[in-house]
Amino acid sequence: MSLPEIREAEASPEVATVYAGLRAGVGVAQVNLIWRHAAALPGVLDWLWSQVRPALESGAAAGARDRIAAHVPLPAMPRADAPPDVAALVETYNRGNLTNLAVLTAVRLRAAGVVPGVAGAAAEVGTMLPEPPPLPRLAELPAPLADAVRSLAARHGLSDASVVPSLYLHLAQWPVVLGALPALLAPLFAGGGLVTARDAAVAAAEAEAPGLIAALGAAPPAPEALAVFLPTLALFTREVIPGMVPVGLALRRAFAGGR
Repeated sequence: MSLPEIREAEASPEVATVYAGLRAGVGVAQVNLIWRHAAALPGVLDWLWSQVRPALESGAAAGARDRIAAHVPLPAMPRADAPPDVAALVETYNRGNLTNLAVLTAVRLRAAGVVPGVAGAAAEVGTMLPEPPPLPRLAELPAPLADAVRSLAARHGLSDASVVPSLYLHLAQWPVVLGALPALLAPLFAGGGLVTARDAAVAAAEAEAPGLIAALGAAPPAPEALAVFLPTLALFTREVIPGMVPVGLALRRAFAGGR
C-alpha cells in the first residue's frame, strides 16, 4: 500500500501555509513526499515544521545540504542530452532531497537522544527553482510507464517495496527519458555503487546532524501519530532519500557532459 499523503492541490489552508514555508525555505516549488505524508498524520506536520523552520530560514540547512553533496561518490557517467525541463526537474529533486536528508536526519537523531553540536557554516538557499509539472499518480499511468517506474524503484532494494521515489514517477511525463534511465544509470547501479553512494550520503547527513540540531527549533509535544511516523522517517532518511541523492547527482553529471 502506498503512503497516505496530502498533495499540494488538496491541502487545507493550515497545511498550505506550511507547504509555502517549505517551498521558500528549501528553494524548490514543490513539497517532497515525506512532508506530504506527514501532513496526512494528525499533528505530525506541525511537529516537524516547528523544528525544521529555523534551520531552513537561517541557511544552516543549505550549508549542510552542500557539504553532504560533496561527500557522495559518483562514477563517470555517459553524456546524455535532456530537455531543459528534465534538467530543471532533476535540480529540483537534488536540492529538495539533499535539504530534506539534512534536516530530517537531524530531527530523527535528536528524537533518538543526540545532543546539539557545533553549528556548521550556513549557505544561501539559492534562487527558487522553476515549478515542475504536476506529479502523476502511479495508478493512473499507462501500464508500460507504471512498470518502468516500479522497475527503477525496485533497483533500490527498499525495505518497504511499496514506496516509489517521486523523481521516477515525475519522469513518466517524459516516457523517452524514463525509458533511457536503466542504461543511463547503469554505471551507478553496477557493482553495488548505488548502495555505496547511499551509505555515504547517510553518513554525511549523520555527521552534520549535531550541528543542525543546534539550529533546530524547539520540539512541540509529541503527537499521538508520531509513533506511526518515526519508522517511516527512518526509512526515508536511511534508504529512500539518500538512495535518490546519488541518482539525482549522477543525472546532473550526465546532463552536464558525463564527468
